[in-house]
Amino acid sequence: MKISPVISPNELTEIINNKNVVLIDAGSGKPAHERYLEKHIENAFYVDLNEDLAEIPADAKNGGRHPLPSPEKFADVLQRVGIKENSHLIVYDDKNGSNAAARFWWMARAAGLENVQVLDGGLQQTEKFGLPITQKIPVADEVELIKFKNWELPVINLDQIESYVSAESNILVDVRETERYNGETEPIDLVAGHIPGAINLPFKNNLDENGFFRKPEELKKQFKEVVGNANNIAVHCGSGVTACHTILAMDYAGLPIPTFYVGSWSEYSRNYKPIATQPANNLTQ
Repeated sequence: MKISPVISPNELTEIINNKNVVLIDAGSGKPAHERYLEKHIENAFYVDLNEDLAEIPADAKNGGRHPLPSPEKFADVLQRVGIKENSHLIVYDDKNGSNAAARFWWMARAAGLENVQVLDGGLQQTEKFGLPITQKIPVADEVELIKFKNWELPVINLDQIESYVSAESNILVDVRETERYNGETEPIDLVAGHIPGAINLPFKNNLDENGFFRKPEELKKQFKEVVGNANNIAVHCGSGVTACHTILAMDYAGLPIPTFYVGSWSEYSRNYKPIATQPANNLTQ
């Protein structure tokens, strides 16, 4: 039976000592690793967005700021932290799942692993529910390498994106903040605006005021208001990270897992492609 892609802190307390559970603390960069060394859930292994979950190019025009690594590189990461094919993976970050945790979830699922869940509320909520916090670094079990040749979830690349958007049966969702989508500001990439035809549904709308995922039925209603009954949906963000948060939320809502444009705005905007600043929809709040 398919498990939910989201697990509550309370649910985790009930299974945390199961032998097949592997905890992943997913962070991004030196500050996140330093935080991990100071405080993490007991027996959680650290995985870094930039080092383990991406293959950073010299120029973001070639794949965006966080292109996927090769399947072989990610397989090595899985082996390093003791993951087997039947492991029950629980991943969290300190950004309510919107940073590296959802990206790890997508990659693990795309590697063919089924039992993968993101901890609802992230690290911020763990202590409230009695989950053990420590500085101790765990030692991984020796496991066989999980081999896979291709990412098993749907992706789309830069060469395909314009023809994808031009097809009436397709919907492209941009999950960045409304101000970035509208071209009012661009604090990270070089050009402001959005891909013509893309509609805006900021990933922050996946969460409630306490930083937990909204209930599946609420998420389903939210997405249906934007995409209707469309089956061909692709999702992107700035660099290919927070898009995974919305892909996760759609799966949590019981909808099909959409296509992932990994290069996202960071790639598209650097390749002299058409850019829009007028909203394609009003569902941005």
